[in-house]
Amino acid sequence: MSTTVPDVSHYTYRVSWSVEDQEFVATCLELPSLSWLATTQDEALHGLRDLVDDVVEDLQSNGEQVPEPLSSKTYSGKFNLRVGERLHRDLAIKAAEEHISLNQYVLRKLGDAS
Repeated sequence: MSTTVPDVSHYTYRVSWSVEDQEFVATCLELPSLSWLATTQDEALHGLRDLVDDVVEDLQSNGEQVPEPLSSKTYSGKFNLRVGERLHRDLAIKAAEEHISLNQYVLRKLGDAS
């Protein structure tokens, strides 16, 4: 979270079809409690963008923290993951079978999944 007001156009927006609502729904990853329904993708996105503008302005005027856009954050390239003893062993064996390090094996699998 940041104390400066971010450019909300840098937030991560998604528009998808809602089978349940039979409309397009727009969401913002940085403000997951917000969404906007509309009959077209453009209307959903524009409605949500207006809502995000209002919410960010309200957060700022109340002295609350405004989320930083995910695109502005820096990442170290490292994270810790607990996988359990059995999965750790299975992954280490598969990596050894391919004659690569466990780290390289897991990176490959994560890359294949994205």
